[in-house]
Amino acid sequence: MSHDTAAPVAATGQRTTVSNPGEPLYGGTGTGRRVTVRDIAAAKARGEKWPMLTAYDALTAGIFDRAGIPVLLVGDSAAMVVYGHDTTIPVTVDDLIPLTAAVVRGTSRALVVADLPFGSYQASPGAALAAATRFLKETGAHAVKLEGGQRVAHQVEELVAAGIPVMAHLGLTPQSVNAFGGYRVQGRGEDGERLLHDAKVLQAAGAFSVVLECVPTTLAARVTEALAIPTIGIGAGPDCDAQVLVWQDMAGLSPRTAKFVKKYADVASILGQAATAFAEDVTSGAFPDEDHSYR
Repeated sequence: MSHDTAAPVAATGQRTTVSNPGEPLYGGTGTGRRVTVRDIAAAKARGEKWPMLTAYDALTAGIFDRAGIPVLLVGDSAAMVVYGHDTTIPVTVDDLIPLTAAVVRGTSRALVVADLPFGSYQASPGAALAAATRFLKETGAHAVKLEGGQRVAHQVEELVAAGIPVMAHLGLTPQSVNAFGGYRVQGRGEDGERLLHDAKVLQAAGAFSVVLECVPTTLAARVTEALAIPTIGIGAGPDCDAQVLVWQDMAGLSPRTAKFVKKYADVASILGQAATAFAEDVTSGAFPDEDHSYR
């Protein structure tokens, strides 16, 4: 079976990285090369906003890649939207590696970021390096993401020193949902000063960007203004440098979504209608017909 998709890339996902700093991050052609962390930094310097989506398989990733989405995150949200868990905590490195490899194979331009799942990096910088190394070597991912502030600064330093780009994550960090007592807005009051401090620490440790999840708009604006690296908002208001959503939420496939999610399609209804039409054709004998049978 053949599919009209972009030509697959090598297992490492590596292409020439000669930058074209004048090209927009979103929608640029990027002929023959991947988006890099240098492109991300250049977009911040230009004041250019850009989108990021999650992806977990080759076909969906290819659609987003051809749509010009410059960064794709293979999130630990796969625990929920792929594997059916209630939180992100159960998913493992072994669960995420085949998904990440599929996303890399299905794309040719996007920078692919692999989420380090709960338990794979918290213990020590060495544990973080071991997990991140697996993602880069076995999947071809171009960067990793981890959650936490000052407490993971040494992990970030270790990874960056080893040549692994790191995306940080502050605010509502889903891997800490049990400590937070649920999915709640973070960074109000004095907690906001702590989050701003954590963001500066992560930047100093070498992170190339930081996700801000479920924090007040005014705090996200302050963090964005204070940092030289881009902020990526999810429920953090319009002033972040970039915005990310879980693609199943964005496309209306998830049955329940947070306040900050805007649904851009109703994929759940479309798939349901297609399944119903298929079933009715089968039960009535209308499918397969002559046009869909071999002679």
